[in-house]
Amino acid sequence: MYKKVLIAEDIDSISISVSQTLNQLGITNIDTVKYCDDAVLKVKKALADGIPYDLFISDLSFESDHRAVKIKNGEEAIGTIKLLQPNLKIIVYSVEDKSFRVKSLLESGIINGFVHKGRNSIEQLKIAINKTHDDDSIFLSPEMEYILKDKNTREIDEVDIQIIKQLALGVSQDEIEFRFKELGITPNSKSTIEKRIGKLKDYFKANNSVHLIAIAKDLGIA
Repeated sequence: MYKKVLIAEDIDSISISVSQTLNQLGITNIDTVKYCDDAVLKVKKALADGIPYDLFISDLSFESDHRAVKIKNGEEAIGTIKLLQPNLKIIVYSVEDKSFRVKSLLESGIINGFVHKGRNSIEQLKIAINKTHDDDSIFLSPEMEYILKDKNTREIDEVDIQIIKQLALGVSQDEIEFRFKELGITPNSKSTIEKRIGKLKDYFKANNSVHLIAIAKDLGIA
């Protein structure tokens, strides 16, 4: 079983509940943080001390408050921590249900499990902890399994995502070409961008760009 676990969760009651769940599984070496920046610092220190964590459990959403932070959400923290410690097992424990966001995390191989917070989530978390420790398979809450079969996100690539994000930021279709060139994103020709926007509208059955952005936000793309 895991020996040393880090929990990133900004709601006290949930953090306590997750800690108690770990205790029930015989895990007592547990650290908790409420900010993603602190999670990264904890991982860095543990690595420097030669006693790294072997499991990281994190929410995806963290409320902003008076404290200025560099890393604002769990996805950023997970990406940063995975670069620091590639072999670290990671379980997301979140209410997030936007299919693209969850599917991207799972298919990227950056996380080992996704537990959706709900009525049976504590039992599912126990299963996820045991399963990810015993083998390399991925755990996904049963009620979220439809996400892996979601055809709406199957044929969308990173360039499409960037186009949608630029549209959501208010960047006009004509301006995306120049923005892509600034960011080094290819392909970036005007004709290619126009074709991709047309494809996205057809794919999502969107009436216009505003409708496309709304659909993308529902899926967690924008």
